[in-house]
Amino acid sequence: MSDLTRVSVAGAAPYDVTIGPGARWLLPDLLTGSRQVLLVHPQSLAALAGAVDKDLRAVGLDVVMAAVPDGEAAKSLSVAGELWSLLGRRAFTRTDVVVGLGGGATTDLAGFVAACWLRGVPVVQVPTSLLGMVDAAIGGKTGVDTAEGKNLVGAFHPPTAVVCDLDSLATLPRAELVSGLAEVVKAGLVADTGMLDLLADADAATDPAGPVVRELVERSVRVKADIVGRDLREAGPREILNYGHTLGHAVEKVESYRWRHGEAVSVGLVYAAELAHAAGRLDAAGVARHRELLGGLGLPTVYDGSRWPELLAAMRVDKKARGAALRFVVLDGLGRPGRLEDPDEAMLELAFERIAR
Repeated sequence: MSDLTRVSVAGAAPYDVTIGPGARWLLPDLLTGSRQVLLVHPQSLAALAGAVDKDLRAVGLDVVMAAVPDGEAAKSLSVAGELWSLLGRRAFTRTDVVVGLGGGATTDLAGFVAACWLRGVPVVQVPTSLLGMVDAAIGGKTGVDTAEGKNLVGAFHPPTAVVCDLDSLATLPRAELVSGLAEVVKAGLVADTGMLDLLADADAATDPAGPVVRELVERSVRVKADIVGRDLREAGPREILNYGHTLGHAVEKVESYRWRHGEAVSVGLVYAAELAHAAGRLDAAGVARHRELLGGLGLPTVYDGSRWPELLAAMRVDKKARGAALRFVVLDGLGRPGRLEDPDEAMLELAFERIAR
């Protein structure tokens, strides 16, 4: 497996993100020293989980399979509670390990379960979606959703390793691949603007077996690794990774999580661009670049204008808010992220009118 790329994530507990076709074959070696493994996976990946189970048992590991609902339905306290009960019944200790195999929702859940059990046991993340590879599985943000909002209950708990097997992308539904590209666009907009030219070629950027997708994954991982390695707990630089997420999370909540994360973030990115333009911080060409890139990839750039009151209410309980003040990551130019503190409601509404349909 020489065709693998390793990206190191610095910090108090550094770890590697391994990227490449067939990377999941490294998993048994990464679990050396463990006795038991809780393999958390969505029901739709039962066949892949079965293959991983067989690989791990072949090296003497005691595998406990844990199928969870697909998508955001997995990220609930009730599902987490069932997994904690399972860990208790199997007497999991701090030398045992949780493995999250699946998309971003699965890795969020697996990380949160590991963070809380015995106040922290190891977790190895094996993301199978583009979204999971470039964002959710890296950086140690874990959590579940509540009726009040997305990811409001969670913990920072870095994994001991992340394995991005690019072969998984070949079986990913096109809509899921495109959804994940929203986070790739975000990484390009806030940090690595060279990625934007690659993303402008929609055919190449949506070919899961092509070299462009691999380059986009590797560059997105490097962006995130650099930022979270310097700021695990979102005290400073890591906040820029929330670009587009304030409205994006609100859209997810208003839509009862029926929208894919990347679709909601795409709308949120255009809204943040319009908000920066309304504040005199981003020029019209920058806003247009957002729309062209996201729309060209097949992602939404507008939203139902009648839902503004609900969206505003949802944003006010966003975890990035401070008291009654909303805070947004905005751009002062491509690759130049900043913050917009407590914009007045008229500006918020004006920006929304520009994305309303």
